[in-house]
Amino acid sequence: MATPRIVALVPMRHHSERVPGKNYRPLAGRPLFHHILLALQACPQIAEIVVDTDSDTIRAGLAKDFPQVRVLERPEALRAGEIPMNTILLHDTAQAPADLYLQTHSTNPLLRSATIQAAIEALLADPSRDSLFTVTPLQTRLYDGKGAAINHNPGELLRTQDLPPIYEENSCLYLFTRENLQKYNHRIGPSPLMFPIPREEAWDIDEELDFQVADFLMGLRQAG
Repeated sequence: MATPRIVALVPMRHHSERVPGKNYRPLAGRPLFHHILLALQACPQIAEIVVDTDSDTIRAGLAKDFPQVRVLERPEALRAGEIPMNTILLHDTAQAPADLYLQTHSTNPLLRSATIQAAIEALLADPSRDSLFTVTPLQTRLYDGKGAAINHNPGELLRTQDLPPIYEENSCLYLFTRENLQKYNHRIGPSPLMFPIPREEAWDIDEELDFQVADFLMGLRQAG
């Protein structure tokens, strides 16, 4: 079987409502978007990295530090914050042909290249699966909005480490085909592979506290 052409897609908006300028704000000595691009560049399975952006700041940074990364100008019609990610991905995949797409975010700076490579290998090794998404295992006592236990028996009170894990979609990494994206309007197909990753790598920067925690964790990693 021929090796599939894999293109990595990394959408980056210029503006961010909760953490202003987060995509290019310095984290552990580098602009935030540098970290995920460095991780992707270290993955030999990835044929091309494509950044979709509306940011002059990011474009200038890419030209200076990542000239081999392909830049797609995000059309004006797709720049509003409420535009669904799937709509943006349909645009991007039409511009960058591939057998398989890997989509991640600059806001996941702690995702390691070894984890990305392992996810790719896991999907390619299982022909029964049509897509992959990363998850974070949770072993904690959870309840629904009415106070009913979801994943445990309150009368039994098992230790949390003995609870069967449930899984949170962490939005760190997706692998999918354009065919499925068009057919289902979703990155996750009908036969997906859930791929657990370490909680530390799954940290997503959505609020100011997230940025501070990620900066601290990256500093520890670099010091080690």
